[in-house]
Amino acid sequence: MASPSDQTAKIIDGKAIAQTIRSEIAEEVRDLSEKHGKVPGLAVVIVGARKDSQTYVAMKRKACAEVGIKSFDVDLPEDVCEPDLISKVHQLNSDTDVHGILVQLPLPKHINEENVLSAISIDKDVDGFHPLNIGKLAMKGREPLFLPCTPKGCLELLVRSGIKIKGQRAVVVGRSNIVGLPVSLLLLKADATVTTVHSHTKDHEAIIREADIVIAAAGQPCMIKRDWIKPGAAVIDVGTNAVSDPSRKSGYRLVGDVDYAEACKVAGCITPVPGGVGPMTVAMLLRNTLDGAKRVIGQ
Repeated sequence: MASPSDQTAKIIDGKAIAQTIRSEIAEEVRDLSEKHGKVPGLAVVIVGARKDSQTYVAMKRKACAEVGIKSFDVDLPEDVCEPDLISKVHQLNSDTDVHGILVQLPLPKHINEENVLSAISIDKDVDGFHPLNIGKLAMKGREPLFLPCTPKGCLELLVRSGIKIKGQRAVVVGRSNIVGLPVSLLLLKADATVTTVHSHTKDHEAIIREADIVIAAAGQPCMIKRDWIKPGAAVIDVGTNAVSDPSRKSGYRLVGDVDYAEACKVAGCITPVPGGVGPMTVAMLLRNTLDGAKRVIGQ
């Protein structure tokens, strides 16, 4: 039997799991097309020319093409006014070929993000951030139309890796609207006992050490150390942090919120960064778009 010092965690391959999900989605899209002559449509709205945003949007549009989802490209200038952007969202709400609307964040400073996101029809809110979707997620016995993509991807990784959630102690590190809060609610819905650790939490190391499942979403590179992790725990690392690395052509490398090399020696299973949660976020966006389309096509 392996001693704790030479234990190696099972690597949860988010890239491979996401590819399996994409194949499942592509098959369902083909079925919709053959039976009803229609395919799901996703409108991706980008404002301005931020390189990181353009990269993310290009990745989402490419992913749509791979599974047969029609992509509606809406590229607006940096100086577009808020009423014009909201008017565009309303047009997309009315377009019956569009089943999902995604507005790439962040938006320029002169635009109120909440106003824009609230303008998206709840039936097309594939990002899952509409207050009504989050509200239903928080209530027992209610089901939101869409779940936020990254939290949904985290749960999918656990389920598809055969990790028990019901009755387990889960600790979520971070409480953002995008990941920390909704993933806590999802774990609670799945009958885990959930604790949220944040910047004002006392003795956070001891709390994390009790967790059977750790979801790290604090945005702090390598914050969670080996001795904070319970032996055999499942660790899902949502963090994507750029740290300086002169040996790389780019001058940086990506690391998670968990000290991966050390955590591998004690965790039961763990997601790498990159190649863990990231690919799942895009796969869940495609799944949400397909689900939105299935509610409308053939009805």
